[in-house]
Amino acid sequence: MRRREFERLVEQAFESLPDQFKGLLDNVVVLIEDWPDPELLKSLGMDEDDTLFGLYEGDPLTTYGRDFGMTEPDRIYLFKGPLEEVCETPEELIDEVRKTVLHEVGHFFGLTEDQVEHL
Repeated sequence: MRRREFERLVEQAFESLPDQFKGLLDNVVVLIEDWPDPELLKSLGMDEDDTLFGLYEGDPLTTYGRDFGMTEPDRIYLFKGPLEEVCETPEELIDEVRKTVLHEVGHFFGLTEDQVEHL
């Protein structure tokens, strides 16, 4: 899939969020990378052959509330290569991108890995 098409899928996933949640994502940037860096995987305790679709970096909303002042934006990374690699159809990719966006946004809202997986 071309990068721009993938970017549109990500945009659609964020647009599908309820307005009350989208309004809280003011200080969050979304970055699309082709693949996670091997050093990143290592820092997360993952092997190079492990699959990482997305990553949230920042302080969850529950930590600092809405008054973020002069802090750098939180970051949500989406990794195009792994997402495309595991999805066999465009419909699967659309679904997995949406799940990944929801997963990482869940971390922004302070949910743990177990809580996000439960949802």
